[in-house]
Amino acid sequence: MDNLQEKEQLKTGNGNYSANNIQALEGLEAVRKRPGMYIGSTDTKGLHHLVWEVVDNSIDEHLAGYCSQIDLVIHKENSITVKDNGRGIPTGMHAKLQKSALEVVMTVLHAGGKFDKDTYKVSGGLHGVGVSCVNALSSYLRAEVHREGKVFVQEYAQGKPQTQVDVVGEADDNGTTVTFQPDPEIFEALVYNYDTLAHRLKELSYLNKGLTLQLTDEREKDENGNFKTEEFFSEGGLKEFVEFLDAGKQRLIENPIHVSGKEDNVEVEVAMHYNTSFKENIYSFVNNINTREGGTHVNGFRRAVNRVFSKYAEENGMFKKLKFKVSGEDFREGLTAIVSVKVPEPQFKGQTKGELGNSEVTGIVSRAVGEILGHYLEENPIAARKIIDKVILAATARHAARKAREMVQRKNVLTGGGLPGKLADCSSKNPDESELFLVEGDSAGGTAKQGRDRKFQAILPLRGKILNVEKALEHKIYENEEIKNIFTALGVRIEEDEVGGRKLNIEKLRYHKVVIMCDADVDGSHITTLILTFFFRYMLKLVENGYIYIAAPPLYMVKKGKQFRYCWNEEERIEAIAAYSKGKEAADSGVKVQRYKGLGEMNAEQLWTTTMDPDARILRQVSIEDAMEADRVFSMLMGDEVPPRRAFIEANAKYANVDI
Repeated sequence: MDNLQEKEQLKTGNGNYSANNIQALEGLEAVRKRPGMYIGSTDTKGLHHLVWEVVDNSIDEHLAGYCSQIDLVIHKENSITVKDNGRGIPTGMHAKLQKSALEVVMTVLHAGGKFDKDTYKVSGGLHGVGVSCVNALSSYLRAEVHREGKVFVQEYAQGKPQTQVDVVGEADDNGTTVTFQPDPEIFEALVYNYDTLAHRLKELSYLNKGLTLQLTDEREKDENGNFKTEEFFSEGGLKEFVEFLDAGKQRLIENPIHVSGKEDNVEVEVAMHYNTSFKENIYSFVNNINTREGGTHVNGFRRAVNRVFSKYAEENGMFKKLKFKVSGEDFREGLTAIVSVKVPEPQFKGQTKGELGNSEVTGIVSRAVGEILGHYLEENPIAARKIIDKVILAATARHAARKAREMVQRKNVLTGGGLPGKLADCSSKNPDESELFLVEGDSAGGTAKQGRDRKFQAILPLRGKILNVEKALEHKIYENEEIKNIFTALGVRIEEDEVGGRKLNIEKLRYHKVVIMCDADVDGSHITTLILTFFFRYMLKLVENGYIYIAAPPLYMVKKGKQFRYCWNEEERIEAIAAYSKGKEAADSGVKVQRYKGLGEMNAEQLWTTTMDPDARILRQVSIEDAMEADRVFSMLMGDEVPPRRAFIEANAKYANVDI
């Protein structure tokens, strides 16, 4: 068939391709059909994303100077109400669409005041799909606006208006109240997590000093019969934020260094603090959005820190005795910083807004930070000396760590793989199906070796408690036998770039499931926490990729005659005893309960059946929803400072499983 005939066929019959073939999903149907494109997912993360879309609108009112209070309520049926005292969404007639502006905002994608520079100078939700998306993905939504002395209300179902915009009363205040019920047809999870909401509101209070945010949970009451309520307010803003994050760490300087500046309508605010830890923690925000991948604002901050400290140290002859070069990483070891910028027209890389792309912001942040930091060092010579001494220690430790790391990694190459002698490897060479069990103790390790499936399960016994990496210098970590064994068994390497930055190379990772298997007692929990601290600090990529798991061995075996049942919690134990005793006292009915304190109390078959068999076991995948909070908790639990840890233990004592 020639080209002419092909073209003719396309014009007729089944080959016809015309405007009628183009499908346009009207209104909010596109959102309901592909919710993941707009809110990321339909799991618990997407569920909470709905709340942030509504709260962000209220925050924008605060940034514009019109809102001082935001109330968030979780109702009994897991519906949400967000109320603010801003100007209220306009309700007048939209000239082009001939609908109320409220209905336009609630039902039309890419509609809102954020695209008008005169309405909002800066805004987080610049895609303009926020609140209309929430409407589309809610089985019910009610918008109430107090404006111009009146109360306006409109209700929706799955994004479609059920009423006109009605005036239902008079108002002597201004503001918007949005109540919505997430649609069970869309979401896999429908229960809101109080801690997730509370943590984000606390974060927003620091980022927006002077704004009061209140969270109320109507699903839970206190001893006085009042709903669980928490209020978040920060007068110090980022300075308070950085002190909160560093509460579990030992301070190097007394007070945070604070930077505030404005250039070309870009507002810059930075709070930075030095502690005695060995890690850099920089958290960045653009228009209140957490930019987890950093971007040009973080580049500008790092450039200023490197430049100013390097210049100060060189001019004062502080690096004279060093025999090797100080890298950018060394200046930032032990640094906790919050970098927040307000940009009128931010350009983000990626749909998730994870990285800022505006090139002009690099110079603006670098100049603002550089100027204040230079003055600080000149005016505070004692603090400056402490920081530079820390930099010299970091450079020395990095040099020693590189040698220790090279020794571990070179040994592997010279010995042809150099797998640890204790490792009982699997026969499969496919990482996707291979599993590595890190087992507490040689005894349990021996049992696990007997009970495993040799085809895809490898066993590495760990002797005692591994090193607490939170308190150790990096070169000491590579000298620790258990940690060396983990590195070599996994086949991963830590590499250094030209500026001293370290990253984990997982190209030769040998297992895509790494399972921490420890005893179900206090010591076992401590060892699990030590191993997790190591993975979080030195192999974060494995956690982010979903490769780290925690095994859940049973706590009890309830037995009567030849019948037995494994139980993983107290409820299951009580249920099993009731089932076997048939109403009699357990002692009189021949029911016996065995409490498993350690993995070694099980034989190989029992360990396989309960903890290692893929068809029957329970594995808990380790994930990080909030890296900032994870860092704070690890520092508090495993660091040097005792008071924050004591406060945490006292606050959470009721959840503890105590071995008696």
